[in-house]
Amino acid sequence: MDGATWLAALGLALVLEGLVPFLAPRAWRQAFSQLLQLRDGQVRFFGLLALAGGLALLWLA
Repeated sequence: MDGATWLAALGLALVLEGLVPFLAPRAWRQAFSQLLQLRDGQVRFFGLLALAGGLALLWLA
């Protein structure tokens, strides 16, 4: 992959990350406050799931 592809992927990730707070700020804030109540191990587990899912999608692409 060249630099332009990585930049496009990063841009798409930022757009997707910004959709929920833009479209539903109240729901995003509520979900974020619930996320803050999780223990470190739980946050790490969800991070691991996100990494594995992202790697699986990259592998499929």
